[in-house]
Amino acid sequence: MSSTSRRFRRTACTGLALALPLAALAACGGGSGTDASAEAGSGKGTIKVWAHQGQKSEDAALQAAVKSFNSAQSKIKVELTLLPGNDYTKTITTTDASKLPDVMEFDGPTMANFVYNKKLAPIDSYVSVKTMGNATAAGKAQGEIGGKHYGLPMYDSGLGVYGNKKLLDAAGVKYPTSVDDAWTADEFTAALKALKAKDSDGKTLDVQENNGFATEWGTYGFAPIVWSAGGSLLKDGKAEGALDSPGAVSALKTFQFWKSYVDPNTDGNAFAKGRVALSWVGHWMYPTYSKALGDDLVVLPLPDFGDGPKTGQGSWAWGIGADSKNAKAAGTFMDYLLNDANVTAMTTANGAPPATTSALAASPLYKQGGPLQLFADQLAKPCGDSDITKSCVAVTRPVTAGYPTVTAKFGEALNSIYGGADPEEALAKAARAIDQDFSDNAGYQIP
Repeated sequence: MSSTSRRFRRTACTGLALALPLAALAACGGGSGTDASAEAGSGKGTIKVWAHQGQKSEDAALQAAVKSFNSAQSKIKVELTLLPGNDYTKTITTTDASKLPDVMEFDGPTMANFVYNKKLAPIDSYVSVKTMGNATAAGKAQGEIGGKHYGLPMYDSGLGVYGNKKLLDAAGVKYPTSVDDAWTADEFTAALKALKAKDSDGKTLDVQENNGFATEWGTYGFAPIVWSAGGSLLKDGKAEGALDSPGAVSALKTFQFWKSYVDPNTDGNAFAKGRVALSWVGHWMYPTYSKALGDDLVVLPLPDFGDGPKTGQGSWAWGIGADSKNAKAAGTFMDYLLNDANVTAMTTANGAPPATTSALAASPLYKQGGPLQLFADQLAKPCGDSDITKSCVAVTRPVTAGYPTVTAKFGEALNSIYGGADPEEALAKAARAIDQDFSDNAGYQIP
């Protein structure tokens, strides 16, 4: 697997990228009875913490935070276990709730399924008001179900179109500088055509085709097209009429048309090596692209398909195990983990946008005037997962225990559309499959 793909899985919430964890999640039972609540405990003693093994720099930042916490006080001792990132979601899925740790990291879109299967407890009573108040609105949206919070992230994520200023200028292409003046889909197409005229092979766009579309990259990267066209993956618990809406169908026909301009990017370097002028990807490629292009790198919003530009958001988050007997101590550790020093250290390590308001405002990359301010501006206009309006930008993937089915079926549809299938038929088929699965599982209702 390419380094680009690994980086996406680690920093842009794609522990779900492997089909096995998705299938395992979808196959789980649960949802009956009352909400699972951890025991407060004494607030002292040893607590166990699980996290996914990410980039070495991420692991080092987390290990340093745990060491610092253990040294700073004597009431609570944290025992940290790092588990392989590729198997992490599967491990939580297949581990009985009674064997899970007091505090665990989880990939954002998996949260609802873990709540449904009584593996996560509400954290509102255990993290401080200060910690909850400092979390970004987008970060809190990912972790909320029915007014209760089950997780908070150290960092978030975002999408954009990176541009090569030198190539854009040479083709006479004027480009947007903020979310407010995003290209329309037609203007994006016009830019591709203008760039093609100056390009030796006519390939002017990278959409990370090398990551595949029947994966979490497909949903994370291109559900914004559906949202921007006024559609949705789910609306009021149903996909039919939302995922296969006329707007969504039309928008994905446009995406299908763009394929003729796409570099397959088999080596992962289409943009960095100057073969294409535009790259549709996320914040995590900034270090590589900045090093390659320097001052010629510009960051643009995704195009507007009629209902405002949209971006995906969400990433790894932290929660309390439903069977914890010391949730008070778990909350104390989460407060420490989510302080400015630790959030800054982690986001310096992985380049992601901080998910606390104070660290985000101080970030050299994401602060006002910073090179990645666009991503912060997008996250400052969160939609949540259901109230997707023209004025909001950052959309949370559906917070439902049935998410594994939603993302699998949308990814399959997107992949087939990109391969030439009729968008209306592919989306209708996906919507029917999603709704059938939800019907079979009583809508995946969480008490």
